[in-house]
Amino acid sequence: MDSPGANGWSRWESPPKTESPDSKNIPLGLRVAGFAVRAVFIACLLVLTVRVSLPQNETIWTAYDTPWDLVRLALGFVVCIGIVIQVFRAPADADGYRTWLYLGLAGVPFVLICIFAVW
Repeated sequence: MDSPGANGWSRWESPPKTESPDSKNIPLGLRVAGFAVRAVFIACLLVLTVRVSLPQNETIWTAYDTPWDLVRLALGFVVCIGIVIQVFRAPADADGYRTWLYLGLAGVPFVLICIFAVW
C-alpha cells in the first residue's frame, strides 16, 4: 500500500541528514568580520529601539499617565527582548556570516544615521 517515491524513499522514512560541505570550515576572517558587523548592527538597533520607545515628554515612571506612551514603552520592551535574543543566535554556516557581513556593511551606517537623527 505504501509505495516508495521516485527517489526510493517511502513516506515514513526520513532522508539521510546532509550537511553543507563548508558548515564546519568557516574562514576565520569571515567569521570575525561577520560576527563584528552583526554585533555592531544589533547593538545600534537596540540603542535606536530604546531611544524611540521612551516616553516623549515624561519620565519613565509617569509613562502610565499617557496611554500612547505606555503602549510605546511596552512595544519597545518587547522588541528589545527580541533583539537581545538575536544576540545569542549565531549564524550556522558561512553563508549566514557572509549575509550578516553584507547586511551589516549596508545597515550599520543607516542605523547610525537614524540614531543621530532621532537623538
